[in-house]
Amino acid sequence: MEATALAGVPLLLLICYFIKRATAGSARRPPEAAGAWPLIGHLHFFGRSGQPLYETLGGFADKYGPIFSMRIGVHHAVVVSSWELAKECFTTLDVVVSSRPKYTAAKILTYDYASFAFSPYGDFWRDMHKITVSELLSTRRAELLREIRDSEVQSSLKELYRTWVEKRGDSLVEMKQWFGKINLNVILRMVGGKRYCVGSGDEERARRVRGVLRKFFDLLGVVVIGDAIPFLGWLDLGGKMKEMKKTAVEIDSFVSEWLEEHRQQRDSDEKKREEDFIDVLESAIDGVDLAGYDANTVIKATCLTLIAAGTDTITITLTWALSLLLNNRDALKKAQDELDVHVGKEKLVNESDINKLVYLQAVVKESMRLYAAAPLPSPREFTSDCTLGGYQIQAGTRFILNIWKMQRDPRVWPNPLEFQPERFLTTHKDVDVKGQHFELLPFGGGRRSCPGMSVGLQMTHLALAAFLQAFKVTTLNNEKVDMSAVFGLTLIKATPLEVLIEPRLPYQLLVSDETKENPLP
Repeated sequence: MEATALAGVPLLLLICYFIKRATAGSARRPPEAAGAWPLIGHLHFFGRSGQPLYETLGGFADKYGPIFSMRIGVHHAVVVSSWELAKECFTTLDVVVSSRPKYTAAKILTYDYASFAFSPYGDFWRDMHKITVSELLSTRRAELLREIRDSEVQSSLKELYRTWVEKRGDSLVEMKQWFGKINLNVILRMVGGKRYCVGSGDEERARRVRGVLRKFFDLLGVVVIGDAIPFLGWLDLGGKMKEMKKTAVEIDSFVSEWLEEHRQQRDSDEKKREEDFIDVLESAIDGVDLAGYDANTVIKATCLTLIAAGTDTITITLTWALSLLLNNRDALKKAQDELDVHVGKEKLVNESDINKLVYLQAVVKESMRLYAAAPLPSPREFTSDCTLGGYQIQAGTRFILNIWKMQRDPRVWPNPLEFQPERFLTTHKDVDVKGQHFELLPFGGGRRSCPGMSVGLQMTHLALAAFLQAFKVTTLNNEKVDMSAVFGLTLIKATPLEVLIEPRLPYQLLVSDETKENPLP
């Protein structure tokens, strides 16, 4: 009897241990949002029309707190919506949250994760990230490529002025296209020494390229049924996988053509020219373990990432910034007055002037706060068990950061829905956008933040300053700009941004070099 009782003690202790562990574990898990369906979990919220996902997740944060969990089919995810938890993620837990989950869109559109932006955390990502940061997007190389940015912006201003003269001012300019064309030419010259020229038959092709890049970004934000429920991966509900494959073929044809044209130009060019990104990549990846990818695929994937991101996110930021200025005419006047004081009207603004334009920089910060290009950055994945905000998180859990919600937090931003650039000159003047201030993270945070943030800011400041210096701008009948948005991987303005312009600089600064006489009657 005594032996039997003693034998039962370990069993009783074991049962108590598992009861305690299960109870404690459930208490430490983040609260789960309501509304999950059998099998698919909360997946139906990701495809819901009428309300953007970041707003839906923001509503859940109001109800459940700054960290809560969701189920995306068989996968668990946590959503973070406060700067305090973001800081914990990108400091204490930075390595743990620096990987990417695998999903269909990234596999199809980025050469089976050959793009470092979508590859899992590991040796390949570290090597390609290091090459990108130290060789392609370094401060030194950005300085070497300054002339490209200045010349492309000035060339675009002169093309716009010529159009205004031809139309006698009686035409609307669609600014999303105008900003997009500048950015595409800048990034193509930086990557491969190529640009699209007005009047050369390239404009229609440039439009198609921008359209494919737009589709690329939209589709990268799509979650298909197989991502949530792997055994249903063969289903292509809505034809999204078919569309991804078609877009992948289209975009590969463009990138392959650019790569071939670049190599032909390099081989036939007898003059020594400045190295572009393709030249640097070809030498930098020599000897690097490419994780089974061939060098050509890695070069194409890296170039595609740089071209798409450089064109899309900068264009988005410029479009929102100008839209906000047009809806806040006092701020527009302040920005143009600042240009007149610090640059004047005797020369075109260039990059060396930007440091003096503190109000314009504040406008860009406030635009990024209200309309971050990526309000929900690409999801990450916890690679080991950890504790976040006092809650236990298991390895393999998806990590979603709701930047949109964080950057409208009334605890941090008084009157958070109002456009107030002045806050970055007063109460928040020390807050930057480069990942060190966790209440403002338009480029993400930690080691997986956007490596091109410095180059992106340089281009954004220059293009906005140049346009505002050169032209008076208004809307048709002084109407308010429609601020409705469409969200894929990035947040784009849903409707065109059509404006009326009028030169505010002497015509001599805006005519092309070959036409210096006064073009007006």
